[in-house]
Amino acid sequence: MGEALMFLDKAAALARERVERAMRESPPRLLREACGKAADPPPFAAAVRRKEGEAVGIVAEVKRSSPSRGPIRPGLLVEEQVRAYERGGACAVSVLTEPVFFSGSMDDLRDAVQATSLPVLRKDFIVHPYQLLETRAAGASAVLLIAALHGEAGLAYMLREAEGIGLEALVEVHDEREARCAVRAGAVMIGINNRDLRTLRVDTGNTRRIARKLPGELVLVGESGYSRAEDLVGLAELGVDAVLVGECLAASEDPEVTLRELTRQARVFPAAVAISARKGEAG
Repeated sequence: MGEALMFLDKAAALARERVERAMRESPPRLLREACGKAADPPPFAAAVRRKEGEAVGIVAEVKRSSPSRGPIRPGLLVEEQVRAYERGGACAVSVLTEPVFFSGSMDDLRDAVQATSLPVLRKDFIVHPYQLLETRAAGASAVLLIAALHGEAGLAYMLREAEGIGLEALVEVHDEREARCAVRAGAVMIGINNRDLRTLRVDTGNTRRIARKLPGELVLVGESGYSRAEDLVGLAELGVDAVLVGECLAASEDPEVTLRELTRQARVFPAAVAISARKGEAG
């Protein structure tokens, strides 16, 4: 647990340093002016929310590297990747902008926004309201807020600040306690991370355990560990609207084909399982 939390603390500290530098270069006043002039982005929650009878959607992620895997696709061209995601059937796009551990940047976010009509989510270690202004000024639809970085009061404050500038927020939780905190703080979209902060292992059952205990009106997104249609079976019945898929798409030689096949299998596989189950009962 200590090592994982040390990583989170270090990432947050580096994010604060970036904010301090950025504020010197571009004061909040200028970003607020840019936010006021920016066009309204496409709505994220509406795009991700699953309609009755639909399969779980895919939020496709632009991800150059990760702390656990190292380089995934350092030379990734954001515009090409995002257009492939849109053609492949993604319901939204996620972009990692953290530079040290994930090799991302705000330029990646801006390039993604320009390249697609899909709503774009900024993923980073968001520790200061200034980063919300950055995100909205770049044209993104939503921002990821990690519950573990904010107490309940702090999370509620960040949610209000985001709403005030027309920015949606996906609140990331790792356990039931954080999920309850997010709901009390006013979150309407919750991302359930399957990576255990104590062991750094991925268990896709985490989304299943937490989702069944959350209010049905929330938009729910499962995060981490999804690469096969089998991983998605039963999620819709638990109220999960979409899953975030990163490494398997970023590493793919043809992300459009990989994504299209995953979305196709996600529609077909649950039906096949249901038919098999009925045959078993009949036998």
